[in-house]
Amino acid sequence: MAVSDEYKEFVAEQLEHLGPIRIRNMFGGAGIYLDNLMFGLIAGETLFFKVDERNRADYEAEDSGPFVYEPPSGKTVAMSYYELPERLYDEPDELILWARKALDAALAARAAKPVPRKSRSPRKKAARPGK
Repeated sequence: MAVSDEYKEFVAEQLEHLGPIRIRNMFGGAGIYLDNLMFGLIAGETLFFKVDERNRADYEAEDSGPFVYEPPSGKTVAMSYYELPERLYDEPDELILWARKALDAALAARAAKPVPRKSRSPRKKAARPGK
């Protein structure tokens, strides 16, 4: 399910109005990033955007579903990335609106994650001379 360089270039061109996006290979697909925030993914030659409760209905109204994979455990996993409706490739302004909603969903997801606390390892007492 590798992603061709041509498709990555095509997606980058479609999203250039968002700003400096970066497409990074991962797990046989590719992640789409803006300012180190992943808001989309590519699997095969298919583009998926991040969804949450605010934009999921847009995808469902277009009969678009989530990215699904099967890990070694055999249990199917649906991710919070939905396939971009094909018609949007011919409507670049609307595609950018959907991408902005995906960015909003990714920002909200990042904000909802608890901030990892640094572990506090017990301090070792320094050995005192003569003890």
